[in-house]
Amino acid sequence: ASAAETEEVLKQITAEYEIDHLVNNAGKTTSSLLTETSIKEFDEILQINMRTPMQCVQACLPAMLRKGRGRIVNISSRAALGMIRRTAYAGAKSGLLGMTRTWALELGAQGVNVNAVAPGPVATELYLQNNPMTPEARANFASRIPLKRVGTPEEIAGAVTFFLSSDADYVTGQVLYVCGGLSIGATPT
Repeated sequence: ASAAETEEVLKQITAEYEIDHLVNNAGKTTSSLLTETSIKEFDEILQINMRTPMQCVQACLPAMLRKGRGRIVNISSRAALGMIRRTAYAGAKSGLLGMTRTWALELGAQGVNVNAVAPGPVATELYLQNNPMTPEARANFASRIPLKRVGTPEEIAGAVTFFLSSDADYVTGQVLYVCGGLSIGATPT
């Protein structure tokens, strides 16, 4: 959340490495209704989910431009489409999608492709911590996902790997929802 500390770390990294592939995978969520969302919470979520990716791109972009080639993948969320108890997070992740498209327009002619992966529910420690459920509730939730299960980190990594690869040379400004179909809606129970 600290712009100054982020800048310092980025200076160290870019002094040592010529970055040509960047995955902005930082994120923080909350579980607050609109009426419970404080300005402090909102600002922190925006800083981590929007300002930090912008700082990372700004720091790494000079090397990409020197090479005339680069890849940027922003990790958004299916929540960008709307999700109860995620006012700040959904706003920040949808804002990141807008920045993804804008950067694709600004950087494409210079050889830099910018895309986003928007995961749905993925069985990580953070997901389990932020979404406490009984085994029965978890099974009920999974039954509403069109693919009838929660995703794995490896499935998200596969989508990111595609965008970083030469297979995606003609792809920029796109969002790939890796969400088991939740971006098209929940199935009836």
